[in-house]
Amino acid sequence: QVRLVESGGGLVQPGGSLRLSCAASGTIFSIYAMAWYRQAPGKQRELVAAITSGRSTSYADSVKGRFTISRDNAKKMVYLQMNSLNPEDTAVYYCNDQARGYWGQGTQVTVSS
Repeated sequence: QVRLVESGGGLVQPGGSLRLSCAASGTIFSIYAMAWYRQAPGKQRELVAAITSGRSTSYADSVKGRFTISRDNAKKMVYLQMNSLNPEDTAVYYCNDQARGYWGQGTQVTVSS
């Protein structure tokens, strides 16, 4: 059984940074594309960033140049480094196994002064 567990969310001031982590268990991790999504109150869940097994990355236009997705296959971890955060980044952030459709429980990110 695949399990994804996110961590690293919290409250941060505008302009600040956070690093989200996603730990995967029960899976052959290295061959699957992974992604981060987010869902703000009253809005649909949206794709933030994705990374392939070969470490090719893609980003939503709204986060390009500010967020960086990475992975450590040996540790079965996916990361999302978020810099220059603004209030529009406030959302629950979810880790996703893109190939098989597994989701984590989400971690709350709140950007506020």
